[in-house]
Amino acid sequence: MDFESQDEGVIAKILVEAGAEVKVGDPIMVIVEDASDVGAFADFVAPAATSAPAAPPPVDTMPPPAPVSPPAAEAPAPAAAPAPAAVPVAAGARVFASPLARKMASDAGYDISAIGGSGPNGRIVADDVAAYAPSAATEVVGSPAAAAASAIAGEGFVDYPVSEASREIAARLTKSKQEVPHYYLSVDLELDALLSLRETLNASLPEEEQLTVNDLMLKAAALAMKTVPDVNASWMETVVRNYTRCDINVVVGVGDGLVHPVVKDAGSKGVKAISDEVRALVDGAQEGTLAAEDCASGTFTILNLGMYGVKSAQPIVSQPQAATLALGAAEERVLPNDDPESEQIYRLATMITATCSFDHRVVDGAVGAQWLAAYKKLIESPITMLL
Repeated sequence: MDFESQDEGVIAKILVEAGAEVKVGDPIMVIVEDASDVGAFADFVAPAATSAPAAPPPVDTMPPPAPVSPPAAEAPAPAAAPAPAAVPVAAGARVFASPLARKMASDAGYDISAIGGSGPNGRIVADDVAAYAPSAATEVVGSPAAAAASAIAGEGFVDYPVSEASREIAARLTKSKQEVPHYYLSVDLELDALLSLRETLNASLPEEEQLTVNDLMLKAAALAMKTVPDVNASWMETVVRNYTRCDINVVVGVGDGLVHPVVKDAGSKGVKAISDEVRALVDGAQEGTLAAEDCASGTFTILNLGMYGVKSAQPIVSQPQAATLALGAAEERVLPNDDPESEQIYRLATMITATCSFDHRVVDGAVGAQWLAAYKKLIESPITMLL
């Protein structure tokens, strides 16, 4: 069976040969966040599987410390790895950490830059976060852990403070939902041709620069705006403003919050340029280094919930934009086989559901349907995106 990673990274080492049988829970490869960490795993060999339950995957892939002469009582030495927590990363410096470590730190309310890493080249892994004991000064302000300190407990309930940023987002979404006459259109997209094109393009790219399905779907959305430009517009009370270029906001989850960095003029950029820009924006969002202009309002928004197994969603239009596109999870479905030369009456196809929310003041139903039809055509015949 195929396995698609939910996290982006660079393959440092493949542990299992193609075609080999693998037990559930056994590691198959090592993924690192930065290409400079690849060399650290050149001689890495996965530990032998045991009957005992395995530890979380991000920990299993770490090379065990080399045995030394001290007595067996000192075996738990790796627990001391978080000791460097007292020496936080310099302000503005890049923090190297696994995706699981980042999520654990965010959920616990820790400043990940204050945690010492025991992985290759100081990379922070899940074990480091689990063993970290923060001081009061290192907790993230506004995080769940920090908020818990000022939470107000009542009879059968607990009130948690809401940050100013969260209140601003809530007010903006409420205003949009109240003022914008939303309507929603959904379409099922067949991804097999797009996946094949992606595989062909990636064959000529290094591992750290591989294209994602999201990159191609973002490019298709920008090109669909050229086919149906009336969707690339805003309601300005007395006029409808049509834009000559498509700037796309990409929703990125950071801890318990969201940011929406913008890819400017996506329609005029190649898929590789879009991929590089999105990768840099996502890294900046996770590290908190995005500038204000990186998160400016674009003319269209895309959010992808497929990684959470969500089939479809109806997003709130982000004013002053006129449309927001939500992508669901890719899945194999059984479809009628239209090939008259085939003996099979059914076929398997990789499908995804795309739902677009429109502002009815700007985009009539027929125009919205035309835009989705143009988007579907580009996704299912992706070679046309290269013209």
